[in-house]
Amino acid sequence: MKAALLYRQRLDFDDGAILEIVVWRLSKPVEGCAHPFKYRLYYGLSGQRLVGYDNERPKGDHRHRDNLEEAYAFENPEKLIDDFFRDVDDRRARR
Repeated sequence: MKAALLYRQRLDFDDGAILEIVVWRLSKPVEGCAHPFKYRLYYGLSGQRLVGYDNERPKGDHRHRDNLEEAYAFENPEKLIDDFFRDVDDRRARR
């Protein structure tokens, strides 16, 4: 099975911030993950990542919030996107 794009979205905010989400279903898991999804979710301003979720190999599922990187407990793509939007909303509220 080829990789299948499940979700792609980009938002450009009036303040210059960018939000981008890309989620793929793969035929097998990425190294470091137990699920068949590859994803990158980014929210940043002026080239600085403020919130991000990704599963680059071999790190596996993790998220970035400001300068903190921590493991992320992936459940499914829908929850991933919900968690990301919640973190982005929280971060935007602190500006």
